[in-house]
Amino acid sequence: MKLKIGVMGSAAKVNDITLKERAREVGREIARHNCILVNGATTGMPNEAAIGCREEDGFVMGISPAMDLDEHIKKWKLPYKEYDLIVYTGQGFMFRDILNIRTSDAVVFLRGSVGTLNEFTIGFEEGKVMGILENMGGISGFIDEIIQIAKKETNATVIYEKDPKKLIRKLVQEVQKQNRRTHKKSIKMVG
Repeated sequence: MKLKIGVMGSAAKVNDITLKERAREVGREIARHNCILVNGATTGMPNEAAIGCREEDGFVMGISPAMDLDEHIKKWKLPYKEYDLIVYTGQGFMFRDILNIRTSDAVVFLRGSVGTLNEFTIGFEEGKVMGILENMGGISGFIDEIIQIAKKETNATVIYEKDPKKLIRKLVQEVQKQNRRTHKKSIKMVG
């Protein structure tokens, strides 16, 4: 079964070409690892990653806050052409955030603000494998401090990496390692 890697981050318009390219490289690497890219079917960093994924013929799944495509485009003014599949929740952003994280086997964070912080805290509480692409700015630059301030132990794994290629490779390896461990625990000997 293909792994699903979520890409969460700033939905604000991206003007910095270097940041755009780094986000697209995240998407390309997700496709190169034969994983599905999952995001909030939104603009900004997540959409740049979706574009990169599609450049490598990867599969992109978006989870929309809208009820249907019409609302997705007209009310929310969100992109759709980069997506192979969009799930319309009709439940707004908060519910979408939960579905984004729960749908993903691992999650990458690129910049972001309050919504991205919400997605991170959901993933942290639920013990997800998460990657922070360093030097992107936004809330993702403060994740380590947030973890220290929270002083809460969870089963989450947080990987920090400057290189998009290395980050995706490390995330995939960690999910596979955890899946092997879980699989071994669930096997019962019959004899």
